[in-house]
Parts: sequence; structure tokens; C-alpha cells
Amino acid sequence: MTNFVLVPGAWLGAWAWKEVGPRLERAGHAAFPVTLTGMGERAHLLTKDVGMETAIQDVLGVIRYNELDDLVLVGHSFAGKVAAAVADRAHERVRKVLYLDAFRPERVREAQAGFDPSREFGPLPPGSLGLPLTEEIVGRIGPDVKGDPLRRMMALATPWPVKLAADPITLSADYDRLTEAYVFCSLSGDPVDEIIAGKWGPLVGPHKVIETGHWPMITKPEELARDLIELAR
Repeated sequence: MTNFVLVPGAWLGAWAWKEVGPRLERAGHAAFPVTLTGMGERAHLLTKDVGMETAIQDVLGVIRYNELDDLVLVGHSFAGKVAAAVADRAHERVRKVLYLDAFRPERVREAQAGFDPSREFGPLPPGSLGLPLTEEIVGRIGPDVKGDPLRRMMALATPWPVKLAADPITLSADYDRLTEAYVFCSLSGDPVDEIIAGKWGPLVGPHKVIETGHWPMITKPEELARDLIELAR
């Protein structure tokens, strides 16, 4: 049995894993979907101080209070850096870090992964602490999200706290001992073949490619659950 801790990316909450978690459990595993402070059902807790340290503590809390060991930590999208930072601090509990169409860190000691999301997704609404999801964004990086799944996604998505993007992480040498795995999404706009070939640095673990946009947990949960299980071994 594998304990999967599932960390969603921008605009999402634990709800995004609704079709994946039960599939993992029916295969004999345990799933612990996370909602980061400031999004999903925790959107009302957003303040100007909610950033990466908050997100790291959210996930560390799930690990600690569920008494999890030998776990696979799944980070989707920007939450790859959340997963990396958590794995660094809880390295003795983590079997593998699995990056799902996600940022993946360099094994360096410098600060990394701080960025301005407004450059890619447009300006922040005046006075807002979060960047809203739009159908234009979904169409650009998740073109296969359509019909009822799109309506559900737009109804449940909450603004992405920009401090989560802006705050960098700094990893210690403890991270270097961890193993990684990857799921790439061929329709999300990234040059997957070039990435696998090493364009953004060599892969240091096994990988799978899913023919889907940026949200395979919404569009292909069966295939994603199967790939997570296989890569967790």
C-alpha cells in the first residue's frame, strides 16, 4: 500500500482529486488530498501573509497528523515547489516526489522558483490578493476541459494567491537524497519531447506522458491514477 499526498496546483483545492482519490483507494492505496490555505474551501483564510511557508505547513500538517511514512508526495503545477520544499523538510517520511505537469526543482542551494504569474496570465484585479481563473486560461493550457467538467471547474476554482507564486524556495542537501518521478501532459503547451530529452535539465527518475491538458485529474482520472501507482513503485 502507498500513501499518496496529493497537492493541487493554482486555483484548485482538494476537490480536484475527487475522481482520482477513490481510484487509488480501490487499488489498495490511501489518498490524502490537500487544500492549500487561500484556495478551495480555505479561500476565506486568504490574507496578504499567506505564501509558500503557509503552504508548506499545510502539507506538513497533513503528513504529521495523519501519521504518514513512506509516502509519495504528488505536486501538481506550481505546487511542485510546495512538494519539493515539504519533501526537503520531511525527507525521512517521503519515499518519492512525483511532479505532475509541474515545476521541478534544481538540486542547488540557491533560492529558486519565485515568479510573477501576471506575466503569463494577465494583471491582478485591483485590490486582489489572488489571480482568478478564466476560460481563456483553461482553453490555452487545458483545451480538453470542456462541457460539464469545464462548468464544474469554473464554479469551484478560486483565485490563486500570488504570493504562492512569488515566494521562492531554497532546498537543503537533504533533498538530494530523494527520488523523483514525473507525469507530463502533452496538450498543456510545454515542449514535452524536448523536456524529456533534457531541455530544462535531466530527469532523475521515471516518467509517463498523458495525452491531456494541464488538468488530467479532471479529464483523465483513470489513466492518471494508474500512472501514479506505477510511478510510485
